[in-house]
Amino acid sequence: MNWNKGIRQVHRWLSVIFTVSVIATFVALAQREPIVWVSYVPLLPLALLMLSGLYLFALPYLAKWRGGRRPAPGA
Repeated sequence: MNWNKGIRQVHRWLSVIFTVSVIATFVALAQREPIVWVSYVPLLPLALLMLSGLYLFALPYLAKWRGGRRPAPGA
């Protein structure tokens, strides 16, 4: 598998995990006696999302900087 394709797949799954953890946090904090530490659960997926997102954001600029060729328009 291509390295970039793997990072994209991980980024997608991290977004699902982050969304589920935010929903779980809302549910946990809505209880009569909220569990406060649950509010920290989404921070790990969020940090990993930021790192993988920055990598994916920088890919086109790194390719241009390295002199990589882009496909011709309409190809």
